[in-house]
Amino acid sequence: MNKGTLGKANLDVSSLCFGTGTNGWGGRSNQTDLGLNELADLLAYTYDKGVTFWDSADQYGSHPHVAKACEIVGRDNVTITSKTTSRDYEGAKADIDRFLTELQTDCVDIILMHCLSSDDWPTKCRGAMDALSEAKEAGKIRAHGVSCHDYGAFLEASRSDWVEVVLARINYGGHNMDGTPEEIIWVLEEMDDNGIG
Repeated sequence: MNKGTLGKANLDVSSLCFGTGTNGWGGRSNQTDLGLNELADLLAYTYDKGVTFWDSADQYGSHPHVAKACEIVGRDNVTITSKTTSRDYEGAKADIDRFLTELQTDCVDIILMHCLSSDDWPTKCRGAMDALSEAKEAGKIRAHGVSCHDYGAFLEASRSDWVEVVLARINYGGHNMDGTPEEIIWVLEEMDDNGIG
C-alpha cells in the first residue's frame, strides 16, 4: 500500500482510508451493523493489507469498533479520523473529550466538523473551530478540518487557513458528490496547492 503525508497536517497515512460510515447517521452504519468484533476484525484485516488510515464518526457509532481494532493492531500503528456535528464551543469541546474516552486514546489524529452544508460555516461554526484549535494546542488532536456536503462549503474550505484536512465526496459513480468530478478535482488540486490534506 502506498503511503504519503497528509498536507500541512504532516500525518503519515496510507493512500486508502477505510471508512466506517456507509449509510451512517444516528449512531449506526452498515459497517457497525456487522457487530463490535466483526467490524474490529475487518479493520484489523485492512491493517494487515496495508491500510493504516481509518475514518470514524460520532454519528456512525463506530468509536467502540475502532477502539477494539486498535487493541488488535496497536493504536500507534494507525491514523484515526472522527467527526463532530457540534457547531458551538461547548458542544465540540465535550465531544472531543468523549471521543478520547470512546476511542480509548489520549489523542485523536484528526477531528473534522461533520456534514457542513453552507459556505458560511466559518462564521456559524467559529465556536467549534476554537474548541478544535484549543484541543490541538493541548495535544488532544493532531489536526482539524471539515467534512463537506455542499459545493459552496467545500470551496470555502479550500480557501481557509484554519482547515488542515478535508473529507471530499468523490467517487467513480458520481454518487452523493457535491459537484461534477471535474469540479471536485479542481478544488482538490487547489487544496493540495494550499497544503490541505
